[in-house]
Amino acid sequence: MTPPPASDAIDSSAFGTSLSESHGSVPVPRGGFWRRLMAFVGPGYLVAVGYMDPGNWATDLAGGSAFGYALLSVVLLSSLMAILLQTLSARLGIGAGLDLAQACRQRYSRPVTFVLWLLCEFAIIACDLAEVLGTAIALKLLFGLPLFAGVLITVFDVMLLLALQRFGFRKLEAFVATLLVAIAGCFAYELWLARPDWGAVAGGFVPTGRIVADPAMLFIAIGILGATVMPHNLYLHSSVVQTRAYDRRDRKSAIRFATIDTVVALGFALLINAAILILAAATFHVAGRTDVADIEEAHRLLSPMLGAGAASVVFALALLASGQNSTITGTLAGQIVMEGFLRIRLPVWLRRIVTRAIALVPAALAIGLAGEGATTRLLLLSQVVLSLQLPFAVIPLVALTGDARLMGEHVSPLALRIAAWVVAAAIVGLNVTLLVGIAAG
Repeated sequence: MTPPPASDAIDSSAFGTSLSESHGSVPVPRGGFWRRLMAFVGPGYLVAVGYMDPGNWATDLAGGSAFGYALLSVVLLSSLMAILLQTLSARLGIGAGLDLAQACRQRYSRPVTFVLWLLCEFAIIACDLAEVLGTAIALKLLFGLPLFAGVLITVFDVMLLLALQRFGFRKLEAFVATLLVAIAGCFAYELWLARPDWGAVAGGFVPTGRIVADPAMLFIAIGILGATVMPHNLYLHSSVVQTRAYDRRDRKSAIRFATIDTVVALGFALLINAAILILAAATFHVAGRTDVADIEEAHRLLSPMLGAGAASVVFALALLASGQNSTITGTLAGQIVMEGFLRIRLPVWLRRIVTRAIALVPAALAIGLAGEGATTRLLLLSQVVLSLQLPFAVIPLVALTGDARLMGEHVSPLALRIAAWVVAAAIVGLNVTLLVGIAAG
């Protein structure tokens, strides 16, 4: 039986438009494959930002220095999971005309919706904590500012987002893409200096049973998963794909173009994440420094160990660009989640200040009570928290995109649904393993 059209399955207009100030603001030209594809390029790169934020740096550095190239397989598998889930998110936004938060509100009871919103807010705060710490560390490394002062300065980065939004959504995407290219250039330079063993790198992409058997490796592996597949990105992507003014009668083509954008952008993010881990393995692990899990320590050691004074500066510049990029997308995700779940619309500056203030408290307390050495532990913990939140975003996404009543003719194909449920089961299984390991000490 042919599923009903999405327009018959649900009246998405009843829920309002997602990111109303930018909804349908990017024109899509008629005719010409490449011209239409270029109009859809952008949302994937906004999402890719979340896959290379400062939390990724902490887990990738820890994994590379402690275990060499072995955890590259986890980076690869996590990225493949992310690509699959983000394509589902884009399919939901285009096929149903709803973002993930709106779809959850439409399909689930009010208590369930409230719990999902609360968990998503925890995930956004955990992610924002990583951004606060990453930006503060970068400011310290570049300008010698104390971490506590750097943490306080991050309150004002909301002004960057407000300034960029005034120029339109396309300009915001261009700014983010420019920073991504800068980060990639920084790591290309670092890898050129590090000269890794590319044969060993290739071997690292092959999974081994040791990752699950070794508790220390498993903890970092789950941290990498949490840092790679970001819960709030699933909400973000389902909304920002709707900034394109595509022909609503040809959603199938829009889904195809959005999927291409997603695969290319997250493939780019995979290369950068792998580069961070490869750099740590080639510089620290091979030299016997298996204990380098701290971003500041990595910065201090890079120049003398690579024999280039610019190595540490380039590393810090990439970190600063990463933190600022993540700030932009985290704010957008917070706005989408609050509006979609609760239908509460706050000014962007107020939403940003509230989220950032909540993230500042644990960062400031940790630095004040435990000293600046607590930052790495907080970064790693934030990524594990994100991983624990994942099932509560992934399972609704997979279920909703497989629901013909919601998606109509754009419902996920059977093969895609099976693959998505396998990924969801793997994520839940890893999180259960982590909780059992923590309970057992």
